[in-house]
Amino acid sequence: MAVTTSTETMVAEVMAELAALEDPKARAVNERHGDDHGVNLSKLRAVAKRLKTQQELACRLWETGDTAARLLALLICRPKAFERDELDAMLREARTPKVHDWLVNYVVKKNPHAEELRQTWSADPDPVVASAGWALTTERVAKKPEGLDLAGLLDVIEAEMKDAPDRLQWAMNHCLAQIGIEHAEYRTRALAIGERLEVLKDYPTSPGCTSPFAPIWITEMVRRQDAK
Repeated sequence: MAVTTSTETMVAEVMAELAALEDPKARAVNERHGDDHGVNLSKLRAVAKRLKTQQELACRLWETGDTAARLLALLICRPKAFERDELDAMLREARTPKVHDWLVNYVVKKNPHAEELRQTWSADPDPVVASAGWALTTERVAKKPEGLDLAGLLDVIEAEMKDAPDRLQWAMNHCLAQIGIEHAEYRTRALAIGERLEVLKDYPTSPGCTSPFAPIWITEMVRRQDAK
């Protein structure tokens, strides 16, 4: 019981610390992006750095359902410690974009069940869940493409990306760009799909940043690679 009590105390202390870091201006900015928390992420990372890896505390913070607490949990957890079904349940609970993205990028990608989850999620009828499958597919396109049917992925993107919900569309577009960037033999087709579908063509892009419109993105990244 001592461990549990100590963890309960730590959860209470951490929640109080997160509450003290709450900034109304940060919340207003985050809420415009669908994230319901007001903690500056640099300050959140500083808390995580101090706490270091603590799996039990991470699990308890996740259970609070609080977005800032869940983000902190993802920074201090042990990614390989989660079972497949735990990660599946966590993803389905992660409805804010930042929690969803950090869960996929910081935890699932480092977990031994990542490939199995990639296949399961990609076929899920929930577009937010499916977007996680596509994010994992994009990772494989870039780092471990062996065994992937790249032509088949392009077929699906060509048929479904235009009318996909925002989160899923964004993930499919990233996959399209990655195929075009990393695999020269599919570049012409990837560029043509992007040009024809015009997904994210008018997306507002800050000065100095690359547009997410696939033809521009692919062309710029290939130019940078060739310049090295």
